[in-house]
This record gives sequence, C-alpha cells and structure tokens, in this order.
Amino acid sequence: MHQRLTFEGKEIDVYIQVNTSFEESKFGAKPEETIEFVKEISKFKNIHIKGLMTIDLLSSESDEIRKCFQLLKQLQEKIKALQIPNVEMNELSMGMSGDLEIVIEEGATIVRVGTAIFGERIYPDSYYWNETKSNT
Repeated sequence: MHQRLTFEGKEIDVYIQVNTSFEESKFGAKPEETIEFVKEISKFKNIHIKGLMTIDLLSSESDEIRKCFQLLKQLQEKIKALQIPNVEMNELSMGMSGDLEIVIEEGATIVRVGTAIFGERIYPDSYYWNETKSNT
C-alpha cells in the first residue's frame, strides 16, 4: 500500500483493527502486538493512523462484550501517551447497532449502525455464516 500511495503521490487515513475478542473468526492485530504494529505503520509518512477499531465478541453477555471495548480504549490511551509521530489516535470505531449504548459508554467515536437504520439484510455469504441456521 505504501509503495502504491508513494507512486501516486497520495496519502490515506487508517484505523488499526484489533482483535479484542480473541476469536479466531475475527481479524485484526493481537492486543499484545498492537503498540509495536502501530509504531511500524507510523514510519510510512503517507499512511496516517487516526485510531483503532474492533468488532466485539459474539455473545449475549454484555459484561463480556464490554471487556472488548474497554481493552480497545486502554490500548488507545497507551498509544496516545507514547506520542508516536504520524499517529493521532483520536478515534475509536467500536460496535454495531446492538451494542450502541455500551460502546458510547466506553468511548466510541464511530459506531456502525446500519442494521438500526436499514434493518436486517441478506448478504451473499449468509448461507455459510448464518449463526442461527442448523448445519445439518
């Protein structure tokens, strides 16, 4: 990405995704590796780190879900304290429509609320990833 941006004379703002749920089905940096990852990405002058993002644990336990967001907030605060050049760390993108109240309480600046606005949608891969469907 850096080479292409340099070639085209462009810059990009990014969020670092962190796997705060520790689920194998989720993507993102491991929480314990996030600070070093941010330091490495910050070296690319045309990639500007604006904050962190996460998708919470697939659970009905609000206390367990909340822990995912609290972990992201703690990482944000640690990274801010380091004052890494090229890293603003002002944004936290956390949660979705179902977590709205929790993520606001935990400091989210960006919340994905598509389902609350548009309702449930059917995606092409829902056949394979539908959690409510029996696999028999």
